[in-house]
Amino acid sequence: MNIFNQIIRGILFLALAIFGMAMAFVFMISTALAIGILYIVARIKGRPFGVKAYWAERRHASDGKGVFKNKDVTDIEMREIP
Repeated sequence: MNIFNQIIRGILFLALAIFGMAMAFVFMISTALAIGILYIVARIKGRPFGVKAYWAERRHASDGKGVFKNKDVTDIEMREIP
């Protein structure tokens, strides 16, 4: 009976390992597909595709275009929590 339990555990572990590898493979393929789509869109729009270009664009976009341009707060709502 002990050998039978070991065989069942081994089969279940092997099935779980194969299922996990299949999920990882699907995740890698979908990530590669998404990066490919982003690359094609960047090429069509004429923008460079890369980390440096992304951070440079984000840095320039946030220079003075922040949500709080004026540092004065004019409206505050307070609630008392019991």
